[in-house]
Order: sequence, then C-alpha cells, then structure tokens
Amino acid sequence: MTNPITIFEEVKNINEYKSEYWSARQLAKILEYADYRNFETVIKKAKESCKNSGQPIEDHFVDVTDMIEIGKTASRGIKDTHLSRYACYLIMQNADPSKENVALGQTYFAIQTRRQEVQDQLVEDQKRIFLREEMTAHNKHLAEAASQAGVTNYGRFTNYGYMGLYGGLSMQQIHARKKLKPTQKILDHMGSEELAANLFRATQTDAKIRREQIKGEAKANQTHFDVGRKVRQTIQELGGTMPEKLLAGDDITKAKKRLSSLKPINQLDSSDDNV
Repeated sequence: MTNPITIFEEVKNINEYKSEYWSARQLAKILEYADYRNFETVIKKAKESCKNSGQPIEDHFVDVTDMIEIGKTASRGIKDTHLSRYACYLIMQNADPSKENVALGQTYFAIQTRRQEVQDQLVEDQKRIFLREEMTAHNKHLAEAASQAGVTNYGRFTNYGYMGLYGGLSMQQIHARKKLKPTQKILDHMGSEELAANLFRATQTDAKIRREQIKGEAKANQTHFDVGRKVRQTIQELGGTMPEKLLAGDDITKAKKRLSSLKPINQLDSSDDNV
C-alpha cells in the first residue's frame, strides 16, 4: 500500500512563521477531485465541523489568492485555502471515503493530530508545573512583605488580590464558579494562562509594597486589590480571557504524573492509527 506519510509530507508547506500548512488545491489533486468546486463543498463541511468543535475557523482555514502565470507576460489570481493539520484532518473526515487516498489521509492526519495533541499537553503541563512552583516561591515573598507592612490576616489580604483580579469575586466565589471543592486549592487547578496572571499579581504587589514602604493592613489590602485590578485591566486591553472564565484544569499532581509517563513523541507510530 502507498505510504501516506510520503504522499502528504511531500506537499506540506512551511510559512514565514515556521508553521506548517497544506494547500487545498494540492490536496484536492491528491484526493482525486477533478473538479475543485466539489472539493470546496468538502472544505465547507470541514469548516462547519471546526466551528462545532469550538475551534476558530480562521486559525485553521486561511483563504488566499495565488498568482499563476497564464503566459509569458500574463498572470491571474486563483483562490486557494491554506489548511492547518487539524483542518486537513477534518477534510479527510468529510471527503469521499471511496477514494483510496482519502483513507490514507485519514490515517496520516489522525496520527499527526494525535502527535500534536500529545505535544500540546506536554508543553501545557511543563508550563503549569513551572508557574505553580514560581507561585509557591513568590507567595512566600509576598507573605513576608505583607507581614512587614502590618498584615495580620493573610487570608483576607490574599482575598483582596483575588477580588481585584477576578472582578470582585472572592476566593469562595471563585471556587464555586470553577466548580472546585472547598478542600481544593485554586492555584492547583489553574492552567498556565491563569497562573501567569496570578504570578504577575503576586510579584507586582510584593514589589509595590516594598518599593513604596506601605504600612498598615488596610493600605496593604488595598494595594493588593489595586494591583489585581490593574492586571485584570491589562488582560482586558489585550483582548484576553478574564481569569474567572478560564476553565479549571485537573490537579497539578496529575500533570506531574502525566509529564513523567507521557510516551515520547518520536515513539508514536502506526499503533496510534485508531485515535
């Protein structure tokens, strides 16, 4: 049987951002669609599947116009679509299954998509673990600075920081919103994006208290709230997701176990075909 890796690897492109993509027109030829208009119907179905899966269509399907020569001195534009690996995977699921190369494509892109999922999970786990450890270290520095400022109720002080960053939500309300049990620590269930925001809150509050030599529990609490609110404002200005809307992840201990037991990417082979 024809090797699917060879077929689809040969037409893979790399853009200026070092990201891989496939040309829809090249893919249509490989899948033996004589009329590109029929393949456009497949692309349309794949886009709908992408939307239904909660993925932004524009991240995976990029419409472009390529110029082709039609003579020695003339050229014309031809519409094409640059497809991500995931887009190709969806196209294979919506293409004509009677075509031999469609079956090969389903195998190839299923393996490649699985590899990317494993890689993405690996990277996220690494970032989470690093940032969680940083939070532990910087929270100690923050507690020290708060104590020197006169804070006696550290729990309340911490709550002020959360309320600033989370739009007024207290720790208890954040627990409820993220459907965490009272015994579960918020930080242990944050993804890397949310941990990074909280790390910025902690480091900047620590620095501000020390730099401005803030004294008094009320002033320290207000400082923590103000810094949290400023971080929130920055996230909003950048078009980011508000931290209370980010989904809670599994416990950080599971990320550590997953990281130590993940199958190396280069060992993923045809045994993953059923993914």
